[in-house]
Amino acid sequence: MTLSANAQNGFKQQQLKFERVRTAYDLKWTSLEKDLQKAGFGNGFEMIINAYKAEGKVEIWLKTAKQTSNTLFKTYNACAKSGTLGPKVVEGDLQTPEGFYSINVFNPMSLYHLSLGVDYPNAVDKARTGKGRKTGGDIYIHGDCVTIGCIPLTDDKIREVYVLAVEARNNGQSNIPVNIFPFKMNASNISIFSKKYPQHAAFWNTLKPGFDYFEKNKMMAKVTQIGGKYAVR
Repeated sequence: MTLSANAQNGFKQQQLKFERVRTAYDLKWTSLEKDLQKAGFGNGFEMIINAYKAEGKVEIWLKTAKQTSNTLFKTYNACAKSGTLGPKVVEGDLQTPEGFYSINVFNPMSLYHLSLGVDYPNAVDKARTGKGRKTGGDIYIHGDCVTIGCIPLTDDKIREVYVLAVEARNNGQSNIPVNIFPFKMNASNISIFSKKYPQHAAFWNTLKPGFDYFEKNKMMAKVTQIGGKYAVR
């Protein structure tokens, strides 16, 4: 679903009412705009965020409305990690989630400078946690360099990611995917990490088809959540 022109313009203008967002644009937009123009995204774009826990990388992929595949635009290093490999299960386990999500919050007054909320928990997470236990929540990509399950990028880097997300939202993208993988899910890593964390191997095998589809097509697969598992169709 796309946004109306008025809704798009209103969103960016609403964000620019906040000092931290204005500062982010003042500091970052000139260079970002040049890079976007050079990469062919000067007239608007859609955005996908892929994060890899083991590598500590956050990738920003972009495409125009006329393109059928995404192009890697920027890669950022996470500046801190929390927990170990494997999905988040319960509140307080310090784990960063693993799975297929989207941005559900733009917070221009975050305790961690600027932050983009991830819509954890989803149906798969809730099924994993089970009844009688709390899933936890409040998972963000944010500034600063501390974390208890989030993905911190430093204040400087989150300014760029936040501005790019505002631009994508303002261009009409109502759903910005955030895919959090335990690692680059190639055959070698699957073998190495499944031996080290055998308790997560079955779950990782449900993430791998989505990873493989994106690697091959540079597009999001159609991922469904069935019976507490991800399925790609």
